[in-house]
Amino acid sequence: MQTVQHILEQNQISAPLTETINTVLTASKDIALLLQKGAMGDILGCAGQENVQGETQKKLDVISNDMLKDALKACSHVAGIASEEEDLPVAANADGQFLVIYDPLDGSSNIDINVTVGTIFSILPSNGGDTAQEATYLQKGRNQLAAGYVLYGPSTLLVMTTGQGVDIFTLDPDTKEFVLTEAQSQITPTTKEFAINMSNQRFWAKPIQTYVADMLQGEEGPLGKRYNMRWVAAMVAEVHRIINRGGIFMYPWDNREPNKPGKLRLMYEGNPMSMLVEQAGGLASNGEIAILDIEPELIHQRVPVILGSKEEVNTALSYNK
Repeated sequence: MQTVQHILEQNQISAPLTETINTVLTASKDIALLLQKGAMGDILGCAGQENVQGETQKKLDVISNDMLKDALKACSHVAGIASEEEDLPVAANADGQFLVIYDPLDGSSNIDINVTVGTIFSILPSNGGDTAQEATYLQKGRNQLAAGYVLYGPSTLLVMTTGQGVDIFTLDPDTKEFVLTEAQSQITPTTKEFAINMSNQRFWAKPIQTYVADMLQGEEGPLGKRYNMRWVAAMVAEVHRIINRGGIFMYPWDNREPNKPGKLRLMYEGNPMSMLVEQAGGLASNGEIAILDIEPELIHQRVPVILGSKEEVNTALSYNK
C-alpha cells in the first residue's frame, strides 16, 4: 500500500516540503470529518460576514480557514500564509522556507446541499522575503513547488503534483491515510464535454460566444461532434472530472465588471489547478497566455480560465485569432 509519504520519499521530495504538505493534509482530514457531520456539527449556513472579495462567507469557510491557518503557523517550515478568505497575507515562522497559498473551501455554496467541495493549495519558495508583505507572494505559477486539492465527495480524494506528474490518493477511513489509487494520471487530449456557467453567456466576449455556440450545434456544426455540458459550481469538481475523463472548463472574462478580468483567483485557484492540468498533459490559459506564465500583481488578482484537454483548449483559443 503506497501512501502519500511513500510517494514523496520515492520522488525524493525534501523532508521540509514533505512535512509542509503533510500539515495541509492533516488539516484537510479534519475538515473532511466536519463535513461528514453536516448539520449535526453546526457548520451549515452563513457566518454573517463577507470575505475580501465581498462574498458572503459560509460557516465552514471560516472554520476551515482557521484550521488550516493554525496548523500551518505551527509548522516550522512555513514562512507565510495567504488565504482566499484573508484580506492580507499572514507571516508565520521567520526561519521557514515555504509560502502556502490556499482556498480553504472551494465551492462552499454547495455545502448546504451536500454537493462536492474541496480545499485547493499551492506551495511556493519564500526566497527569504518579508512574508508580511504581499509582494513576497507574487510569484508566477511556474515557481510552485507543489500544488493540489483535497476533494470532499463520496470519498475524500487528494490530487497532487510536486512537478513529477499527477497522482491521485484516496483517504482510507480505517487507517486515516491517503493511499495511492491512480499514479501518473493523464488528461485525454480530445473531449466531448464542456463546463461553463451558461447564465453569463450574454456577457462573454464574442470569440467565446461563438465557440460555445458552435459546440451547441453538435454534429451539424463546424466542430463536427455532439458535446455534453457539465456544471457543478465548484472548480475542484470540474477539474477532477477533467483529470479523470477529459473535458474543457471555462470561466472566461465577461463585461459585467470590466475591471475584474474573471471570477477565479490567480493565486488560490488558477495557478495550482493549472499546474495540475499541465502536469497531467492538458493546457491552461487565460485566453492569451499560459496561466502559469502570468506575472501576478495582486494577491487576490482574478484571471479568466480556459483549461482541460489539450486539443479542445487549442480549439477554443483558435477563436481568438
